[in-house]
Amino acid sequence: MTEPSTTRAWMRPHDWAEVVLGVVAVLSFLWVDTDNTAMWTMIVLGALIALDGLLSLAMPGLVYGEGVQIVLGALLFIAPWVLTYTAMNGAAWSSWIIGGLTLVIGAAALPVANAEHGRMAGQH
Repeated sequence: MTEPSTTRAWMRPHDWAEVVLGVVAVLSFLWVDTDNTAMWTMIVLGALIALDGLLSLAMPGLVYGEGVQIVLGALLFIAPWVLTYTAMNGAAWSSWIIGGLTLVIGAAALPVANAEHGRMAGQH
């Protein structure tokens, strides 16, 4: 019996989406106006989002990866208010959109990761 494509390493589309969103966040300072706080917030959180996506791609049975993704997405989403860069429209909207998408994709991927974790646990 072959594995579904979503359970094999490097094959889960939602994890690839997470990597892309993280890279876009990291590079967004190149096309939007930012200050030092907004730029480094987006670089650090974007890099963590991309790294979490890569880890989830490499190890599809790790359930905590999607939980981390949800937390990182929420942090990026609230960052413009907490770190007071809402006046910078490009940076703020980038944070809200990328953070919101990261959060939603993580929540959608959680059942897939839970199911894969259950299948892997049953094989031992």
